[in-house]
Amino acid sequence: MTSATSAEARRDELVERLFGSALGAMDLLCVYLGDRLGLYRALRAEGPCTPAQLARVASVSERYAREWLEQQAMAGILEVDDPQAADTDRRYALPAGHDEVLLDAGSLNNMAPMAQLLVACTLPIHAVVDAFRTGGGVPYADYGADLHEGQARFTGPLFDGLLVTEWLPAVPRIHDRLRADPPARVADLACGLGRSAIAIARGYPKVVVDGIDLDEASIARASEHLAGSGVEDRVTFACRDGADPALAGRYELVTIFEALHDMSRPVDVLRAARGMLAEGGVVLVGDERTAERFSLDAGDLERLYYGFSVLHCLPVGMVGEDPAGTGTVIREDTVRRYARDAGFGTVEVAPIDNDFWRFYVLTP
Repeated sequence: MTSATSAEARRDELVERLFGSALGAMDLLCVYLGDRLGLYRALRAEGPCTPAQLARVASVSERYAREWLEQQAMAGILEVDDPQAADTDRRYALPAGHDEVLLDAGSLNNMAPMAQLLVACTLPIHAVVDAFRTGGGVPYADYGADLHEGQARFTGPLFDGLLVTEWLPAVPRIHDRLRADPPARVADLACGLGRSAIAIARGYPKVVVDGIDLDEASIARASEHLAGSGVEDRVTFACRDGADPALAGRYELVTIFEALHDMSRPVDVLRAARGMLAEGGVVLVGDERTAERFSLDAGDLERLYYGFSVLHCLPVGMVGEDPAGTGTVIREDTVRRYARDAGFGTVEVAPIDNDFWRFYVLTP
């Protein structure tokens, strides 16, 4: 193959690939509409619907409902009974199996939050463009409610299904202390919407958990989730800094789940977490499971991490003076370096098998 022919082949391959990416992006954005407007829920409740029926049940415009239904059928997300029927007469249905992917909030296969996160990552895209030029950052709050709610929806099934049944029991010194007397105190730093804090309290009936986050909107939503959870007497949420001297020496366990890589000053946060520990306490960090180093064959999950990093995690980690700028693709040696700089004596990778996260046990 000549050089010109080879270049043309690579050109055509990239055109085809980016066209496919455009289709996928459009599909996710339309999934976002179906999720946020309750269109999938209406289809599950009503069964096969014409555009007029869906519009009535979901309280949306019939013309918009028809366009969305046709797009979803073209994308293979919905089924249509008779493609040859008149536009107003065709009935569309949610296929068996697709309901779990789009509607089951407790399933590890639920992908609707991914659409919500995509929307969140693109909301401040012009600010990200400016940040690239200036080297500055983009505040977390600029990504809106879709970011913290989408993240909570995505991680919720992990916390509800795995945190207290597999992850914490895999670290005996943590598991045993949370079950023992006197009751342990736990601080969940960067707790977000509180799903991890509530899960810990439910799984360990003796412990008291303080969820701490600097984002006021996240704490407000966490407090809403706490109501009716059954653990209101043992969980509190507060918008405060972990470095608050009043928190020093109070906790047997401090957790930081999928947040260290977002922080502008991760060493300072880990130093504050160390100061929060009581005698014999430990810090548990759960963050992305990445390859040991940059590699072109690291896989699609790492490629996804890089996408989130460019659009969100790196910009929020570049806010303020002298930011660390870690990004989503946080490697094991980076966590070890941060922990060492924060004054921890030991960093161990916990024997927890998970496709997304790696867990670190930090001891002073």
